[in-house]
Amino acid sequence: MAPRRPRTTDRDRYRRVLSQNFLADPAALARLVRAARPDPDDLLLEVGAGRGQLTRPLAARCRRLIAYEVDPALASELAALSAALPRVTHRQQDFLAATPPDEPFSVVGNIPWSLTAAVVRWCLAAPRLRAATLLTQLEYARKRSGDHGRWSRLTVLTWPEHHWRLAGRVPRTAFRPVPSVDGGILRIERRPEPLLPAAALPAYRRMVERGFGGVGGSLAASLRTAYPRVDGAMRAARLDPATPVGLVWPEQWLVLFRLLHAVDPGAGAGRPAGPDITGRGRRSGAAAAPVRTGWRGRRPAPPGR
Repeated sequence: MAPRRPRTTDRDRYRRVLSQNFLADPAALARLVRAARPDPDDLLLEVGAGRGQLTRPLAARCRRLIAYEVDPALASELAALSAALPRVTHRQQDFLAATPPDEPFSVVGNIPWSLTAAVVRWCLAAPRLRAATLLTQLEYARKRSGDHGRWSRLTVLTWPEHHWRLAGRVPRTAFRPVPSVDGGILRIERRPEPLLPAAALPAYRRMVERGFGGVGGSLAASLRTAYPRVDGAMRAARLDPATPVGLVWPEQWLVLFRLLHAVDPGAGAGRPAGPDITGRGRRSGAAAAPVRTGWRGRRPAPPGR
């Protein structure tokens, strides 16, 4: 007789639908709390609070915590925990449907991995967000933070306003049930002051979208139709024009933008330079002023050097 397969319960199916993998390792929980760096004056929003394993240590370190958990099967446990912790408010609702607070706040959570992209979009769109510390699949955190030497379109697009980094790794064995991959702690911080003026951001985003358009296999090829002088600008940024788009660092994108923006991308030869969008009052043809890039400390040599 063939061995009987373990019975799959409704709870098992529901957990799989919600992509629930609970942290069961105290050391991993402590690592996530340290990465979040909660402050006694902080308002925290916790995504996917589950049974409150992370809620309790976070609540001890902040002014107020709003714990979101949509799973009704966990509602009673989280509600009981919240009742015992005066700083915690429990909300049994979809975090993605929540209205962001109208005061500065941070987001923390061991989030459902199937909803990672949606949670990140919610955080980036929240105007008063200070930081988001999210436990995601390791590969997602590495991709967004440039940990493996390649940079994603979303990271480059948002770099002037947000800093992305990999703040730690969590082995798959720290979760219950055990997933097939390790986790990564992704830290997204809103910059106190953007690296570009607000008026320049739409033009910067258009350049990035064009650069990731996939024309010709390199960044220079994608930008060349709109920026005829892109090869010279790339060399000035110490980039080989053949460099693939994913290997161009966010700081190098900012340098390229600063070098190219004075030439109207839609203008033909002989047309005057576009308006100064840096707020520095630079005249057409003047030397480009340095731009802050958001990198801290010593950095490795750029590609193509």
